[in-house]
Amino acid sequence: MAKQKRDAEATKAKIISEARELFSKKGFDATTTDDIAKACSVNKAMIYYYFKNKSELYTEVMSGLFDAMYTEINEARKVCISITDELETFIKTYTEYAYKHPYFPALLLRELSDSGAHLPEMMFTSMRKVFILLSEILQKGEKEDVFVPSIPMIVHFMIIGSINLMVTTKPLRKKAIQIDSEVDTCSECSVEEVSTYIFQTVKKSLEVQ
Repeated sequence: MAKQKRDAEATKAKIISEARELFSKKGFDATTTDDIAKACSVNKAMIYYYFKNKSELYTEVMSGLFDAMYTEINEARKVCISITDELETFIKTYTEYAYKHPYFPALLLRELSDSGAHLPEMMFTSMRKVFILLSEILQKGEKEDVFVPSIPMIVHFMIIGSINLMVTTKPLRKKAIQIDSEVDTCSECSVEEVSTYIFQTVKKSLEVQ
């Protein structure tokens, strides 16, 4: 019985993993349950055993990514000793997560470009949790006279948008440098370089002078 449960959990995890890769590469509409079943080497009926439909599987994929990322950021900021440290931790942790899971920014950008057409209501809740984290940092920094008043949503897009684009355009930027080596595309920039630069730039725009 225990082995059957482990096998069932492994099969479900495999379906989610392969679906995540396919959704990030092809998008929701172009990815079929046949594609997912083939990638998992399982019968299509097995997918419907675990998930009611493709939308439910997509929800599982996206919510799993957001929840894991939210948890990492929230846990990391608990040990910060200043509000500036919290901002740096938010940016650093998100950057590391995005680079470690490149399908996440790819999926997110696909959804944003499609006005969130396939995101169920619960997904907006997951996205909101991450935004609220940053908003709390900005508001706390303002109250402590460390940060100037800001528009949280714009700052959020400055950070998240920059990181997501750095991850998703990496192959393109590597190709560009081969065409014109004099153009600095940051194709070899490390995760630390990216997060540090974004943090320093955002901090400079927020700091009380």
